[in-house]
Amino acid sequence: MEERIRKAVKKALESMGAGDVSFTVERPTEAAHGDYATNAALAAAKVLGRKPHDVADEITRFLIDALSADIASHISVAGPGFVNIALSREAVALAIAEADAQGAEWGKAKTAEGGSRVLIEYTDPNPFKEMHIGHLMGNIIGEALARLTANEGATVVRANYQGDVGPHVAKALWGLRKAGTTEPTTAKEIGEAYAAGSRAYEESPEAKAEIDALNQSVYAGSDAALMEFWRKGRDVSLAAFERLYKILGTHFDYYFFESETAEPGLRIVKDGIARGVFEESEGAVIYRGEKKGLHTLVFITSKGTPTYEAKDIGLAFLKEERVQSDRSIIVTAAEQTGHFKVVLAALGEIAPLIAAKTAHVTHGFLRLTTGKMSSREGNVVTADALLAEVIGKASERNPDPLVAEQVALGAIKYMILRQAPGSDIIFDEEKSLSLEGASGPYLQYALVRAKKILAYAPGKGAGTKEPEAPYAIERMILHFPEVAARAARELAPNILTTYLTELASAWNSFYAEEQVLGSPEEAYKQRVARAFANTMTNGLSLLGIPAPERM
Repeated sequence: MEERIRKAVKKALESMGAGDVSFTVERPTEAAHGDYATNAALAAAKVLGRKPHDVADEITRFLIDALSADIASHISVAGPGFVNIALSREAVALAIAEADAQGAEWGKAKTAEGGSRVLIEYTDPNPFKEMHIGHLMGNIIGEALARLTANEGATVVRANYQGDVGPHVAKALWGLRKAGTTEPTTAKEIGEAYAAGSRAYEESPEAKAEIDALNQSVYAGSDAALMEFWRKGRDVSLAAFERLYKILGTHFDYYFFESETAEPGLRIVKDGIARGVFEESEGAVIYRGEKKGLHTLVFITSKGTPTYEAKDIGLAFLKEERVQSDRSIIVTAAEQTGHFKVVLAALGEIAPLIAAKTAHVTHGFLRLTTGKMSSREGNVVTADALLAEVIGKASERNPDPLVAEQVALGAIKYMILRQAPGSDIIFDEEKSLSLEGASGPYLQYALVRAKKILAYAPGKGAGTKEPEAPYAIERMILHFPEVAARAARELAPNILTTYLTELASAWNSFYAEEQVLGSPEEAYKQRVARAFANTMTNGLSLLGIPAPERM
């Protein structure tokens, strides 16, 4: 329907000589304004030098010709020149029938990303540290982006880049050795060793020298005993991550490690010196970002070791070598925005095609309202700790362990996905578990209510009368495919999260005001309930939020 409206508007603009004007066709913020609205008249009026209302009147005539009475019941000009379209009862009923009949396929795109291959890198926890809530945010946002992109027809490849070399590794290894550990067995043990190594590095010049030497030895890889110790520690960390991924409902197709990006990163950056991309400065190799309006960063230190920037250059080439993709999306914390601007600028001079297809999506900080902090340095909350705490709180309300875990995951994921990418989040445990609105459990409970009605619905003999006008929830349901497509296109899961919250509210109003079972319109209302259940189920799935059978 959106495409049909867009074609009619485009034809109207072409007839007026404004065919190149860009405009939007979207769901109005207020239901009273109809089902679709376009700003085309406002956009074209500036180009044509005409009054927006006059242009809107012309567009309206084209829309009336393109949309017969059985499709649009009302087309009008509002405000400064918006054109609003209200669909007919028949058109809405047809959309609801599709939402009912298509089941799990409802909301999936038929074209758009079809045939393309998209690589999405997210989570990126570092072995030898425990996964913290920043990585949890990256995982939840990245997984939602992966599902939304796949929903548009693309082949999605999930990638995870993990820092298994570097100062943090040396600190953890030093801490384990000082504790007399010969073979680490838990991620907590390694995390505590890292905390001890971090403190010693800051407080003791002797320890600092020992840790720096360990770091060089790990990069060199020639000490067999050290590298075996390193491998065992890495394996323990990676196993702990996999356990969390299983709980979160995500998986990865490719794992990349800093230990394998260091060498190509060094080589490519050194080659870039001769090409004038990088330059030597005081024994280090730098990229002067000022030429691109950015800042200068070091890519190779004076000790000859690659920085994160050089490793990211190496990673870009490794990705290209292992996974042929049409787009590459990287999800990290917003604090890395400056880093990636410089890295992509440098990459643009070395490999412009790779840089051009790469997008960086950020997330902010996640803070707790309780003020409780945990883990190694007293200021980092681990992913494990947050999950355990919220699951524990959910268990107090429902002792079923499966339901408690599903509700807790819904609570955490919703609070993260409701915010626009890059925004900081204040996590309120009580609000996250509330059934009163704007929470994951609120969406889950609305779905459970609908399923309960449908479970009791009789197979035959239902009332066959149809309502004279569409219910408000029907006008919400029909927009699901467009909302999912927009969330994927803009790499913004919060668009879908907001829509599902509004949809759950519309369902609860319908549930409170309308009798479904035993009503004269029972068959029709059952269809609406099934359409809602399909929409909410598919929408939650796109966000990676579980859909409990009971609560």
